[in-house]
Amino acid sequence: MQRNLSFSVGEFYHIYNRGVDKRVIFLDSYDKDRFIKLLFMCNSEKPIIYRDIKDITLGKLDLGDPLVSIGAYCLMDNHFHLLVKEIQENGLSKFMNKLLTGYAMYFNIKYDRKGALYESTFKAKHLNADEYLKYIFAYVHLNPIGLIDKNWKENHITDSQKAKIFLNGYPYSSYFEFLGSGNNRDERLILNMADFPEYFNNKQDFGDFLDDWLNFSPIEPD
Repeated sequence: MQRNLSFSVGEFYHIYNRGVDKRVIFLDSYDKDRFIKLLFMCNSEKPIIYRDIKDITLGKLDLGDPLVSIGAYCLMDNHFHLLVKEIQENGLSKFMNKLLTGYAMYFNIKYDRKGALYESTFKAKHLNADEYLKYIFAYVHLNPIGLIDKNWKENHITDSQKAKIFLNGYPYSSYFEFLGSGNNRDERLILNMADFPEYFNNKQDFGDFLDDWLNFSPIEPD
C-alpha cells in the first residue's frame, strides 16, 4: 500500500501500525521491552546488531545524531502508536524501516515463523494543527483503556476512575515519564520533549489534561 504523504523536516506525525490480519505482535513483556529498546537504538544512522549489545545499558551507547524526535509512544498487543517529529531529511522513513525490520526479524526468529508481520506500510497522519498535535498526546496514552473497555473510542468511558487506575498500572507507554514517575526503562533516552510544544509545564498539567479526556466522549478512533 502506497502512502500519500511526504515527510518534512520540522513537521510532526502520528505513526501507527498493526499486525497482519490484526494478529498479536507483542506476545509477552519481553517482546514489548524489545520494541521499546529498539525505539532508542534505531533512532540513529549507525547500524545496530542487537545481540551484540543486549546486555549494555542504553545510556552507555553512543548512537550519534538521532533521525527523529519522539514525543510519545504506546504499545498494545497487536499495534503501536508513536508521536514523532522529523529532524533529519528522510529521517522518519529511515527510522521506521530500521525499527520495523529489526523487530520483525526478532519476532520471526523467536517464534519460528516467516512472512510479513505488519498489515501494510506503516501509517502516518500529519499533525499540522496545534490542537490536533496536543490531542494526540492524549490519544496515544489513553489507548490501553481499550483492554478493559473495547468501545472507549466510540462511546463514553464507562468508569473513568477504573480507567485511570488501569493506566497507572500499564507499563508499555511513555505515560509514566509525563507523570514524572519513570519506570526505569530509559524513557528519558527515548523521548525528546524539547522538540515539542510545551503543553504541560508539570505532571499536574498532564494529569489534568488526561482527566479531561477521560471524562469526555467520544475520541476519534484509528
